[in-house]
Amino acid sequence: MMHRRAFLRSTAYGAAAIGLLPGLSGPAAAQTVDTLKLFVPANPGGGWDQTARSIELALKQANLIKGAQVTNVGGAGGAVGLPQFVNQWKGQGNALMVAGMVMVGALIANKSPVKLSQVTPIARLTGEFQVVVVPAASPHKTLADLVAAFKADPAKVSWAGGSAGGSDHILAGMIAKAAGGDPKKVSYVAYSGGGPALAALLGNQVTCGISGFGEFGEQIKAGKLRALAISADKRQAGIDIPTIREQGIDVELFNWRGVFAPPGVKDADRAAMIDLMTRMNASPAWAEQLKARDWTGIFLAGDAYGKYIEQENARIEAILKDIGLA
Repeated sequence: MMHRRAFLRSTAYGAAAIGLLPGLSGPAAAQTVDTLKLFVPANPGGGWDQTARSIELALKQANLIKGAQVTNVGGAGGAVGLPQFVNQWKGQGNALMVAGMVMVGALIANKSPVKLSQVTPIARLTGEFQVVVVPAASPHKTLADLVAAFKADPAKVSWAGGSAGGSDHILAGMIAKAAGGDPKKVSYVAYSGGGPALAALLGNQVTCGISGFGEFGEQIKAGKLRALAISADKRQAGIDIPTIREQGIDVELFNWRGVFAPPGVKDADRAAMIDLMTRMNASPAWAEQLKARDWTGIFLAGDAYGKYIEQENARIEAILKDIGLA
């Protein structure tokens, strides 16, 4: 997996790739977009939807767009919405789809005939570390305790998280494999969102849970959940949680999100969208959104982002095969 420092080293801005967006009367760098169309292959309120709303707000505050339209089509980790974006939004130069690592896994797990390779990579924007937690009353005080219990009897250790094949499930499988256990024996309980998973944890209905730190942060601070590990490459400022790696398990994971243009867009439109995201990423308005939502900026654009997507597909497919979902 790409190390976080490699994320930062590989940042690509594509600022020279400036074209004309539909409805513009001059160079994209000097104009605003009349209407940006944002396609979210998930229901309102989730991480991708939050990303789309943050993009809209930051672009408006930075005077880079005049308006935006957000369309939500949820289901199966993006596997329902992607075909619509590919077939019905083809060639629309002022449109972007928000997606991320969860879609990569969902498409593989659902054996979707429509692939992420059919859309046009524009930019990776944000990343979020995952955290492994247990209820406050759990006998497992450390990640080593949890892993030992799993290896002793996998069926007695239930892992709560989001959709099957998503980032939470992937991390559980990675931990099991790296610790010398059988990832196919992970007893994973998939929930529709962070809320139901949190309720199961607080009700002591599951052994442990995995989600983005933002989902569990307040309950950790309140002492209702105990954080055992975070999937970062190093300790995070202001978050007193040991990494998985420092506890002897060679695993780290970044749940990334980014944007894609439809298939069939003109080269000038692709270049203009890369430039639009580059300017947004450099804006104080976007920095405010990252801070407000506890997201880490991991900007990567254009061809470099496209290469990263290819690597992600291969990496996640291998992990899902380990888990038994591919």
